[in-house]
Amino acid sequence: MTRLLLTGSAGLIGRALRRELGAAGHEVVGFDNAVSPCHPDYGDVRSPVAVAARAAGCRGIVHLAAIARVGKSAADPGLCRSVNVGGVRAVLEAARELPERPFVLLASSREVYGEPARLPVRECAPIAPINVYGRSKAAAERLVTAARRSGQLTQIVRYANVYGSIEDHPDRVVPAFTSAAAGGGPMHVRGGDNAFDFTHVDDVARGTAGLIEALLAGESELPPLQLTTGEPTTLRELARDARRLGGGRARLVEEPTVGGTVSRFWGEPAAARRLLGWAASITLEEGLAAMIDGFAQAGAAADRSLVA
Repeated sequence: MTRLLLTGSAGLIGRALRRELGAAGHEVVGFDNAVSPCHPDYGDVRSPVAVAARAAGCRGIVHLAAIARVGKSAADPGLCRSVNVGGVRAVLEAARELPERPFVLLASSREVYGEPARLPVRECAPIAPINVYGRSKAAAERLVTAARRSGQLTQIVRYANVYGSIEDHPDRVVPAFTSAAAGGGPMHVRGGDNAFDFTHVDDVARGTAGLIEALLAGESELPPLQLTTGEPTTLRELARDARRLGGGRARLVEEPTVGGTVSRFWGEPAAARRLLGWAASITLEEGLAAMIDGFAQAGAAADRSLVA
């Protein structure tokens, strides 16, 4: 049984990846400060000592932990840099000092590309972030790349618009739209012509697990890879699809685009297909329908508890 440290284990991708790795027979050690300080998985990723203690005996460190919201990063740039850059520095230091010399897999973001000049975006596209969060992820990538040049086994994977759980942040676009579709509330469409590819978290977990298997098998020269569908959907189309799947009760409210955010991104998934044999398998319609059903069931359960 292979032992792996998973930082950010309590997040959307962390929960799904933990299930995927556990099903494959790996021992997953969680590490996240979003859980209670009394929880065995609690830890601050900015502490090399804490990371090293938890990573003892691990073959790899899968580093998902981050301030992962563009708005929160802009509101507190110091915290963003402390976690997203300082945390990566601590993880690399811990991995370098451990006798096992575990690999470090960094979860990065489409935000490092900024507003792309060409679509779909390939991994070799220029790194040109336009916001605090994107710049922190670009800085983290530079640390990981430098560590590889110095002899550490490192890897970068880039995620785009990952969705798929009703336990996700309620103000993210897919949970917000599917919750409104299930309950008949308003859908606030901020920048209806903005377009992105939306990748289900289970597909992302499967692709990331495949990348981990490659690293465990000794692969050391893979380029940065992105796990994306390559299929753009505008926010207006997303809202309309969610509304239709929810029975048409929700009301669309068009609003201006939020400043400081990327307006269009869809990634070319060919490299992940070629090098990992990975492709997204869950369609957006399937993913939206499942979330709408999940929100509807949760609402019905809440209503029953109020009656009881």
